[in-house]
Amino acid sequence: MNRYPRNMIGHGPTPPDAAWPGGAKIAVSLVLNYEEGGENNILHGDAASEAFLSDIAGAAPWPGQRHWNMESIYEYGARAGFWRLHRLFTGMGIPVTVYGVATALARSPEQVAAMRSAGWEIASHGLKWVEHKDMPEAEERRQIAEAIRLHTEVVGERPLGWYTGRCSTNTLRLTAEEGGFAWISDTYDDDLPYWVEVGARDQLVIPYTLEANDMRFATSPGYTEGEQFFTYLRDSFDTLYAEGAAGAAKMFSIGLHCRLIGRPGKIAGLRRFLDYAQGHDGVWFPRRIDIARHWAATHPHQRSERPSKMSHADFTARFGGIFEHSPWIAERAWNLELGPAHDRAAGVHSALARVFRSAARADRLAVLQAHPDLAGKLAAARRLTEHSAAEQAGAGLDALTDAERSEFERLNTAYVARHGFPFIIAVRDHDKAGILAAFQRRLESDTDTEFATACAQVERIAELRLQALLP
Repeated sequence: MNRYPRNMIGHGPTPPDAAWPGGAKIAVSLVLNYEEGGENNILHGDAASEAFLSDIAGAAPWPGQRHWNMESIYEYGARAGFWRLHRLFTGMGIPVTVYGVATALARSPEQVAAMRSAGWEIASHGLKWVEHKDMPEAEERRQIAEAIRLHTEVVGERPLGWYTGRCSTNTLRLTAEEGGFAWISDTYDDDLPYWVEVGARDQLVIPYTLEANDMRFATSPGYTEGEQFFTYLRDSFDTLYAEGAAGAAKMFSIGLHCRLIGRPGKIAGLRRFLDYAQGHDGVWFPRRIDIARHWAATHPHQRSERPSKMSHADFTARFGGIFEHSPWIAERAWNLELGPAHDRAAGVHSALARVFRSAARADRLAVLQAHPDLAGKLAAARRLTEHSAAEQAGAGLDALTDAERSEFERLNTAYVARHGFPFIIAVRDHDKAGILAAFQRRLESDTDTEFATACAQVERIAELRLQALLP
């Protein structure tokens, strides 16, 4: 099977109404990454010093050496930045979710106690704040298990949320397979939570952010002052708030780091934004576990058939009749590069239509000729396919007067004689009078024009049939 694993459709053009508690127009999820003491350091058994997300421009790892300046910048986050943020959030009554690196939490008992007393959610941010991209799958699985064990030992309860950040292509699957997380966040692909199916498990994903994130103070392009951070957060908030006011409530994740936003000049921009957001009605400041519980209760996952996962036989059986008496179209479509974007009506239609459009003219002509006459002899003998019978009946073509039936017979005979294939129209788009008018008008077209029109109508009929079968 040639299958494309990336999901390029998500919730699609009509995302669900989040239905946040109290009719909130927006859910603002504040995340505080606690990594200080879990970063790369030869004291931690690593090969080199840390080089990521600090105020040292162009930092590079120092193999086999401690980097005193890097260490002290991280220490600022634990010693000063954390407490400044703790005072800000508790003073404003805003709960947050902590992404806690297990080894960092173990080295910061007073900060952990403060997080717990504030009622903050402490999710897992992995065992260590290191890259996972080259980590063997077995080792990553071991580190996930050890992170949970250590987190539970240090915090007093296991984490219900997970975010690695510097993840591998296996991370999301491995954390879902672990089976104990109410949510995981190693994606950046949506403004709403969504479900993924990993084996028998339905796993909730709450996407995170790398742009509404203070890491941009340490990366390029990025922010150089608190006002820029405030402006970006405000503009993002305004856009999402307006969408929520229009009935399409979204989630707004904001990523923070103690050693970055905890600096005096940077936190001023965050404080300004929080004052701005709290000045609006209908703003919910949940922890991510609150979002997860709400979503699971309001939008529980429902498994459905997924065409991209079907066997060749099942796919052909399910969709072989979409193009009238032409199962070869479904047979060939199954061999295309299908993925999650083809699990809904529009996706299957795209695959089938591609096969039809790329077929030889003789093959397309055979598809046209496989269609029955409208209100013709097959209809009178009740020998139409189930699809065609329902479509013609829906347009009232099964209840014609004698005069109407005679007119259809005359037009059918003249049309086939002129063009060599039956008159084809998506009857669900028309009433009886409109069908007759189109019939009379198209009878006078040249055959090449009618061939193109008939092919387009065949595709439209297929589209309508699929919409009746799939989301």
